[in-house]
Amino acid sequence: MTLRHLVLVLGDQLNLQSAALERFDSSRDRVLMVEARGESTHVPSTKMRSALFLSAMRHFAEAVRAKGWPIDYLRLGAHAFDTLDEALGDALARHAPQALVVVEPGEWRLEQAVLAVCGAAGVRVDLRDDLHFMCGRNEFADDARGKSRLVMEAFYRRMRVKHGVLMEPDGEPLGGQWNFDAENRGAFGRAGPGLLPPPPSFPPDAITREAIADVEQHFGDHYGSADAFAWPVTRAQALEALADFVTHRLQDFGRFQDAMWQQEPFLYHALLSSSLNLKLLDPREVIDAAVARYHDGAVPIEAVEGFVRQILGWREFIRGVYWWRMPKLLEANALGHTAPLPDWYWTGKVQMNCMKNAIGQTLETGYAHHIQRLMVTGNFALTFGMEPAQVHAWYLSVYVDAVEWVEAPNTLGMALYADGARFVTKPYAAGGAYIRRMSNYCDGCRYKPGARSGDEACPMTVMYWDFVARHAPMLERNPRTVMMVKNLRRFDADDLSAIRATAERMRARPDAL
Repeated sequence: MTLRHLVLVLGDQLNLQSAALERFDSSRDRVLMVEARGESTHVPSTKMRSALFLSAMRHFAEAVRAKGWPIDYLRLGAHAFDTLDEALGDALARHAPQALVVVEPGEWRLEQAVLAVCGAAGVRVDLRDDLHFMCGRNEFADDARGKSRLVMEAFYRRMRVKHGVLMEPDGEPLGGQWNFDAENRGAFGRAGPGLLPPPPSFPPDAITREAIADVEQHFGDHYGSADAFAWPVTRAQALEALADFVTHRLQDFGRFQDAMWQQEPFLYHALLSSSLNLKLLDPREVIDAAVARYHDGAVPIEAVEGFVRQILGWREFIRGVYWWRMPKLLEANALGHTAPLPDWYWTGKVQMNCMKNAIGQTLETGYAHHIQRLMVTGNFALTFGMEPAQVHAWYLSVYVDAVEWVEAPNTLGMALYADGARFVTKPYAAGGAYIRRMSNYCDGCRYKPGARSGDEACPMTVMYWDFVARHAPMLERNPRTVMMVKNLRRFDADDLSAIRATAERMRARPDAL
């Protein structure tokens, strides 16, 4: 019998309600899933990231089989193909389907590869909208057409109105304002966070343990470890994680979402991004669960709004920006930065306590929250002047929730300002004073956050002022950063010269930091 549809399910599309599986006919259609070595080596994925993808894919394949749907599942080490497109080309030749059905991939690279392989094979491609997202690619593109700059806040408000989220019947925002950022910038103070609610943990089952063993066999020389694996790998586990968050941590999420603390990688954060990005969770149900807690009187409006802003606002906006800017986004380097990524980004072996903590927990767990990514690892990469492409590859490699549609614009656009002011309003640069205010990372560090030169000079602080000096003309044209330049000009010539000399010494020997 002629195969009607070969349905390609990618590793971040693990949703039985996916548009690719609509009207699936088990008598005429077949699912294809591929564990391609190249997906862990085109950037050197850490062991935790690769293990999560492999385990979640294998669990999803079991769910497909349970429905009685035929599936070709090509396991790592059991086929000869290094890349997804090689495996797809072979599958098209073997099955000769009338069409390949696939939901929009999360990477421009993969979409181009799928289209090229099908074109070469003469097979029609049914490329379906990813209905997981609440703003379609075409909808976003229509709104962005002709614009050189986009603003998330305007997009977020449109999405709130469109989907009726946190809205009054008269069209006004619930709580009387759109944005509760002022209430959501709290730090713990010197007493620390106190007793924290433990996050849920999902110990590896047999499928996950086998995935971890395969990662060790095939990617044993990659950085990081999967020894502490505890991430959700099924929809049931993801729903459990969602329920745990809205019950135990959402109430304090907003107030402390920017705070950091040594040896506390999770704090009040949701830990749902990997489940969302694998499509184990739908953003609508995540938003509904959070809003329901507000209506129950269990959670304050500022906590819910801050969380909804990340899901309905930034996440959807960033996905639209990715497709709006690709493929040029990956080449962006508006500031002309060229310094190589230091080796300690891959090992965590660095004397800077803030970097050691953020990178160390990343290599151990595959996770760091948004301020650790933006204002610690990203901030230092920006002010140090690291080449954006190398930093982008690192972020894509190390985080369990990293899919290029979300990682690239966050890294290249927001953290590094490599895409200029196309969708962010300023470079997010700060010195050691910010780290000291928002964390206890400076405690026990060999560097002093207030020192700008000398042996105890904080690299965060030195590089911040050096960055301001190097990019002063650009910064003083921006109302949000002009004060940086005004503060710099309070230094006398000797102080500024010492800052620049210290920065040059640190940039010449990053391994000594």
